[in-house]
Amino acid sequence: MPVEALLVIDVQLGSLEAVPEADRLVDRVAVLLGKARAAGALVVHVQNDGAAGLADAPGTPGWELRLPVEDGEPVIRKSQDDAFAGTPLTELLADRGVGSLAICGLMSEMCVSATARTALARDFRVVLPHDAHTTTGVPAVPGVAEAVPASVVSRVAEWALGDQLEVVAHADEVQFTAPDAG
Repeated sequence: MPVEALLVIDVQLGSLEAVPEADRLVDRVAVLLGKARAAGALVVHVQNDGAAGLADAPGTPGWELRLPVEDGEPVIRKSQDDAFAGTPLTELLADRGVGSLAICGLMSEMCVSATARTALARDFRVVLPHDAHTTTGVPAVPGVAEAVPASVVSRVAEWALGDQLEVVAHADEVQFTAPDAG
């Protein structure tokens, strides 16, 4: 069943520097962007405004979005993990008649998860392509735990969102349609 919108979460130069296989993620997000645009789906870019001194602080090279924004595609700026918190995202989706969306980007257990959780709580149908979100690994803590690879952290983030979330293996599997704003 197709979705009506694509949320591209924090695919910013500074954040990409921190994750393994960043090029693969960018490729998968580009696939989703191409499919969404071709279908007339709403594409929303979400850009994190990090604190001063961080890689994604506004105005720094790391804050820049990695993939181009096309005319008419809104950019929602946020300063919290959840792209709905303190932003016009809910209203934007409602105004465009969106009831279902795909989410991709960074970081799986933080901004992607927080945004997906709120979308589910607001009764949106949410599709999460497994190969189109990622994060960093969790470092070992001597005497407490071994290091956890990024791929495991991403999978746990998916699992923690529960059974309302639709996880698909590949970005290629996500289908889009134009929202019915009427």
